[in-house]
Amino acid sequence: MAASQRNISLKKQRGRSILSSFFCCFRDYNVEPPPPSSPSVLPPLVEENGGLQKGDQRQVIPVPSPPAKYLLPEVTVLDHGKKCVVIDLDETLVHSSFKPISNADFIVPVEIDGTIHQVYVLKRPHVDEFLQRMGQLFECVLFTASLAKYADPVADLLDRWGVFRARLFRESCVFHRGNYVKDLSRLGRELSKVIIVDNSPASYIFHPENAVPVQSWFDDMTDTELLDLIPFFEGLSREDDVYRMLHRLCSR
Repeated sequence: MAASQRNISLKKQRGRSILSSFFCCFRDYNVEPPPPSSPSVLPPLVEENGGLQKGDQRQVIPVPSPPAKYLLPEVTVLDHGKKCVVIDLDETLVHSSFKPISNADFIVPVEIDGTIHQVYVLKRPHVDEFLQRMGQLFECVLFTASLAKYADPVADLLDRWGVFRARLFRESCVFHRGNYVKDLSRLGRELSKVIIVDNSPASYIFHPENAVPVQSWFDDMTDTELLDLIPFFEGLSREDDVYRMLHRLCSR
């Protein structure tokens, strides 16, 4: 009887560990990634990075040297002269959950450990208007710390207009102090022409001066943040001094 109860307990713990590999609300952000000798431990599939320590907010974080080969291809003729906007996915544009959501916009099947799981995806209010306008004004890049097996099909359903010129996933991040950091110097674009839109400060810790912070979104259908940002980005697209305008935004 005792052995049977232990087996049931182990099965429950394993099930929880697989599901917790998807979503931020179950993650411990301070743990190091599993060592190579533990292939059975799944990495978290969906981002989010944790918050920063106070010391991280004050000090200058050294940025790794840019690679010989950049993450993005050459700028197309269509986007020549445009600034590059890097846009996060989870809790910025959408929220995903394993639990069934009655009003889910998408249901995405994802294979984990040989089993297909249904991921329920909610779109943030006004995300369609936001993406369409951003695609008109900027060279847009999706950059998420999630795994491609989840994020790519979500992006297929979300971006019906081909706004994202490129998609970057976890393997394009730099693992730094327990967080997946989006190192903008590796994109292959002039940093003074790059903006990152992200709900997690840990994601842009190397380049906070390039960031447009947004509030994390989960299920508030009255949220208007993306809609409210459109006039700001319309003005930003005409600015030569991006840093000055971003500094004013962050000061507010």
